[in-house]
Amino acid sequence: MPNVVVVGTQWGDEGKGKVVDLLSPHMDAVVRFQGGNNAGHTLVVDGEKLVLHLLPSGVLQQGCLCVIGNGVVLDPELLLGEITDLERRGRHLTPDDLVVSTHAHVVMPYHVSLDRLRELALGDRRIGTTHRGIGPCYEDKVARRGIIVADLLDERRLRARIHMVLAGKNREIREWYGGEPVAEEEVISRYVAHGRRLAPFARDTTAVLHKVQRRGGSILFEGAQGTFLDVDHGTYPHVTSSNTVAGAACAGSGVGPTAIDEVVGIAKAYTTRVGSGVFPTEMDAAQSADFQKRGAEFGATTGRPRRCGWFDASLVRHAVRINGVTRLALTKLDVLSGEHEIPVCAGYEGVDPDDFPASLDEARPRYEVLPGWREPLSACRALSELPSACLRYVKRIEELVGVPIELVSVGADRQHTIRTGDLFTR
Repeated sequence: MPNVVVVGTQWGDEGKGKVVDLLSPHMDAVVRFQGGNNAGHTLVVDGEKLVLHLLPSGVLQQGCLCVIGNGVVLDPELLLGEITDLERRGRHLTPDDLVVSTHAHVVMPYHVSLDRLRELALGDRRIGTTHRGIGPCYEDKVARRGIIVADLLDERRLRARIHMVLAGKNREIREWYGGEPVAEEEVISRYVAHGRRLAPFARDTTAVLHKVQRRGGSILFEGAQGTFLDVDHGTYPHVTSSNTVAGAACAGSGVGPTAIDEVVGIAKAYTTRVGSGVFPTEMDAAQSADFQKRGAEFGATTGRPRRCGWFDASLVRHAVRINGVTRLALTKLDVLSGEHEIPVCAGYEGVDPDDFPASLDEARPRYEVLPGWREPLSACRALSELPSACLRYVKRIEELVGVPIELVSVGADRQHTIRTGDLFTR
């Protein structure tokens, strides 16, 4: 099996968790390489729903090593809670199942406070963050004042690091925003305890992954969010605080670019977006509410309703280029059943198909209207079993984005999947 990066090609929530879950039985390791618990991956196995925020989606596969890489910002309390929740479900994780990078930065309570307070202060100009402290944590990482997992394992070093930064953080919380300051001793005590529980899992994950490579094992790199939330390539400033594109898999895990064999892009059969920001193909409020209900379009992390829109081929085509996508997985095709006609944005008015606007604020979709279908799709297991109009829709998207669609999801459960191509049918 090749080494594979899985990335979202829209604004996140494309169904990456399901695709990783399908590929991970053939992998020796699954790596989260960026982001934090501001994203959730939902898995449905035999009708049972599991939402993961930090644990890689391969965690349900026995014998697959799960790795949280150095590019992730880690809320230790939440990670330990996920481990405990899995134990309640009968899945006991050991250091042979899960390793956490000692170089991953740690989300601290003052990060969470500042995230929430800053967003509230922005009012109508707010970014739309999840209030999980992700942005302030990455901010401290770049400013070289962050706390890493290795610090949690050494009480004296942790105490010194927290003491160094907390006075300034509390001043900002109290004097700029009128918030409650963070108690130093309480934080130190809590995070020393977190460090003790995480210590068995904390490793040099770069060395672990290179050992997997040396013995000929396969690695799957699992991204969070989507291409257009990337801090460099997304719809700035309404983006996340990390690089979400395939290239970040190398920096966020310590594996070189020559190790990447395939990039699988995930696209929803329509488009959704959580929070603020431009959205050229957004539906009207009534239709968006209908799709929210039909597609269960509510954030796995926050519960916020996702804004819904028609498929934007220009957006996905650009994501294919940025990420070097070699194969595409199309998800939630079943949600479109019952539509009489389905608009698809083939491009933007006055914009060359090979170009992408610097800003989407003035982008006007150029729609093609394709016939819809009424039949449910959950029983389909081959493309030939799809209604003819549905198959035409899939083929037209494939033509517009310029990469083969080799997996089609027709329902939430693992079994509700059509697989073609050698990567998905092994």
